[in-house]
Amino acid sequence: MPPKAAKGKEAPTERPILGRFSSHLKIGIVGLPNVGKSTLFNTLTKLSIPAENFPFCTIEPNEARVNIPDERFEWLCQLHKPKSEVSAFLEIHDIAGLVRGAHEGQGLGNSFLSHIRAVDGIFHVLRAFEDPDIIHVDDSVDPVRDLEIISEELRLKDAEFLEKRIDDLEKSMKRSNDKQLKIEHELCLKVKASIDEGKDVRLGDWKAAEIEILNTFQLLTAKPVVYLVNMNEKDYQRKKNKFLAKIHAWVQEHGGETILPFSASLERSLADMPPDEAAKYCEENKVQSALPKIIKTGFSAINLIYFFTAGPDEVKCWQIRRQSKAPQAAGAIHTDFERGFICAEVMKFEDLKELGSEAAVKAAGKYRQEGKTYVVQDGDIIFFKFNVSGGGKK
Repeated sequence: MPPKAAKGKEAPTERPILGRFSSHLKIGIVGLPNVGKSTLFNTLTKLSIPAENFPFCTIEPNEARVNIPDERFEWLCQLHKPKSEVSAFLEIHDIAGLVRGAHEGQGLGNSFLSHIRAVDGIFHVLRAFEDPDIIHVDDSVDPVRDLEIISEELRLKDAEFLEKRIDDLEKSMKRSNDKQLKIEHELCLKVKASIDEGKDVRLGDWKAAEIEILNTFQLLTAKPVVYLVNMNEKDYQRKKNKFLAKIHAWVQEHGGETILPFSASLERSLADMPPDEAAKYCEENKVQSALPKIIKTGFSAINLIYFFTAGPDEVKCWQIRRQSKAPQAAGAIHTDFERGFICAEVMKFEDLKELGSEAAVKAAGKYRQEGKTYVVQDGDIIFFKFNVSGGGKK
């Protein structure tokens, strides 16, 4: 029967994602002092989009917004030659160096940890280079020890938050028989036990209902992590470093998230050169900047994707959280689009590139109308139809 066939085509429902359900997500650069965080951030800010591109938005000195490099976007701009081109961007925050004891307020610990709470993912920068001129806060270079210090500080801060939450819930439970309090209390005990065993929240196997509650806490160890290994230029060029195997082994044991080697000193040198000189230097030394990969990986790690609207007036990337449905995606453009959503007319970028025009995509039967349950995919090209009373169709 047709309805069953249609149902069978639907992708299996994805598990809810840990973290805020928003298209305005950001990633923070975290690490011990003197590991290369600020050098990385300062290099990224040279790629930063001018603040005037964001009306009514103050960009603080420790924030940068950098364009997401994307050949699909460039191809669409070539095709339409639009009056306006707006790419997707990643918002990056530079968070000052954490030290051992930060959860107890060592250094400026509490302030730093609150800055981490405000971001949605972490670039964890590790020092994997030796340089007598750059002191290490613990007097020796040992990236695995550094990993342990920061991971433990984040867990201890989460444990402290959960202890307070459990205490508050127990007081509330004495005054009320609300079942929700009991459910949340049981979850807090379960999460606290997991953290006490040294397991980060994002690595736990949580049910959908538990994730909904966890997302209200914004726990530090629930945030996705990308490990950035800062090497000297020579090691980066030859893709070898005495610390890499140990870092890899530690990360595999602790969730197996992405590790990206880079060289802050190389990136700084390239950023200071004119583009043609930088390209020549990379070619002669058989190296390339890691920044495009770092930016793309960070964007994906915090569960952001984007769809395109494309035409002669504008080619634009609209960023949304992964798993967003068509009406929510429409709302990224304008709240009226979501409120009066009728349907989304969707074509895949690959189909447009292969067939050359919207008319050819339609002729091949690959231009589809999707309803409210359609989950938008990265790189979809969408035209929304909506109807708000008194507004008519657009």
